[in-house]
Amino acid sequence: MISQNLQEQQPKPPFPEQQQEVPGLESQMNPKPDYGENSYSGSGKLQGKAAIITGGDSGIGRAVALAFAREGADVLIAYLNEEPDAEETVRIVEKEGRKCVAVAGDIQQEAQCQEIIERARSEFGKIDILVNNAAFQMTRESLDEISSEEFDRTFKTNIYAMFYLCKAAVPQMEPGSAIINTASINAAEPKPKLLAYSATKAAIVNFTGGLAQLLAEKGIRVNAVAPGPVWTPLIPATMPNEQVTQFGQQYPMKRPAQPAELAPIYVLLASSEASYVSGAVIPVTGGQPVLP
Repeated sequence: MISQNLQEQQPKPPFPEQQQEVPGLESQMNPKPDYGENSYSGSGKLQGKAAIITGGDSGIGRAVALAFAREGADVLIAYLNEEPDAEETVRIVEKEGRKCVAVAGDIQQEAQCQEIIERARSEFGKIDILVNNAAFQMTRESLDEISSEEFDRTFKTNIYAMFYLCKAAVPQMEPGSAIINTASINAAEPKPKLLAYSATKAAIVNFTGGLAQLLAEKGIRVNAVAPGPVWTPLIPATMPNEQVTQFGQQYPMKRPAQPAELAPIYVLLASSEASYVSGAVIPVTGGQPVLP
């Protein structure tokens, strides 16, 4: 759980102007994202579990890694090349007395996805939870600005990798295991300047629903979390300054979520408390309705 006054404590726009190179570093953000180090309190919901989290170096992935560790799980974090952020995530997980394995590499490649699953199996002896969280996006003003290479990268990172990872992980998962995919409010409310990204998030929602039905007889649950705006390195790395400074302002709570505010949903979906929840998409959108 997180402290009750977390909402009131969080920063609101305008944020300082800031730009980073893709994929961005949490350590260079201002203000620093809140990943729950001072607010999340575990209660053993995932005791003895083994989890994989892609994009686990920062943002939502780091918050989920910390929460899982405080709930009793060992964690493998997969990331692209953000070494300083990954080292920090390893530090906070190990501080909780749990094992943390960090695997760098590009999940656009099926071989890299297979390596992630094999590494988790060899390190932990099992795989109980797979969190498909890594994503790529770029803000573009027009269709002409989106190159074929960028469109391809967005789909390969956001949806192809999810398929590769699930395909490799499922044979290693026992009944009671869970797959959690990070979708987005953009799946239901596509933003024209995030054309490719929004399309992949809609695909993730559909993939989640189909996979949940496919794996039900195996006892493996599949769900998705659909965040609204979240203050992560992807924002200053992929959006122009004017959007960064006002990020989240248009939502009812007038601010973006902090990663710590997403983590409890992932814990619930990973735990036995959600034993009859599969095929669901859980919005975390700061008051913005998500309609079918």
